[in-house]
Amino acid sequence: MTEAQGDVRRSASDAAAGHAPRIPDIISQVKDSYADLRPAERRVADVVLDDVQFAVDASNAALAARARVSEPTVTRFCRAIGCDGVRDFKLKLAQSLVVGSLYLAKPPATAGSDNGMPFWSAVFGEAQRALHEVERQLDPAELQKAAELIARARQVAVFGLGGSSSALAQETQYRLFRYGVTVSAHSDPYLMRMTASTLKPGDLVIAISATGRTREVIEAVELAKHYRASAIGVTAPDTELARACDVRLTASIPEYPDTLKPTASRYAFLAIVDLMAVAAGYKLDAPARETLRRIKYTIQLHRAGKEMEPLGD
Repeated sequence: MTEAQGDVRRSASDAAAGHAPRIPDIISQVKDSYADLRPAERRVADVVLDDVQFAVDASNAALAARARVSEPTVTRFCRAIGCDGVRDFKLKLAQSLVVGSLYLAKPPATAGSDNGMPFWSAVFGEAQRALHEVERQLDPAELQKAAELIARARQVAVFGLGGSSSALAQETQYRLFRYGVTVSAHSDPYLMRMTASTLKPGDLVIAISATGRTREVIEAVELAKHYRASAIGVTAPDTELARACDVRLTASIPEYPDTLKPTASRYAFLAIVDLMAVAAGYKLDAPARETLRRIKYTIQLHRAGKEMEPLGD
């Protein structure tokens, strides 16, 4: 282990203990400063950006040799981008790899297609695999339990934080209100806590998190459980959120190593939301059908359309 990597591990330990290290995004600093660097310093920057892991592990001499510059030039480069020296630069550069070199690498090679878009097969293939994994992993007994909880709930609060989970929380609200379920979606962490504090026995929380580690969502669920509300988790298996919930609708979805592609777990969790909503609709049965009839009747009066068109989407 290099000295810089050791410092990064200590910084990670501090972060785990609640002391977040304040280390700047050195990769962005290199890119933003590139136009102002001297030609020799730019060669150092090129080597760093081309292979960050090498730049972290390499000695000052090896870095200088690959960039075809002198060792003092490497030092000047480090100071030009705002670092105290080579050691400070290596520490900050190693910290950038905590996020993962995946975001610094070129996209992986993918099978070509006749339409000239090499990502075409990756996107469709990942969506199909995600749906297959949900069908394989989802526990039908847990889905039935979720439907029963929704059908008899006095009110349902849906919690989701972040890009995909916020959208899925809103989508859950859209799916359930059509069956006559009193439901609201919340993506603000303070509103989630406030809402959880108002819940009572007979109320229900549906918590959505692809990782199952979102602290604000977990705390809101624990708060709702304290007030004796029930909880359904739509999340990854064997996670803190899953363990906090009464019913666990879980799936583990591997991701394709292309950071430009949307995450495949979105398709998986959307399928779970749809399954959960339809199961609740079947459990409610006649009241749900009557609510859907009213909605369709009102929409048909508002606009012309066919009977099997989407219901107000």
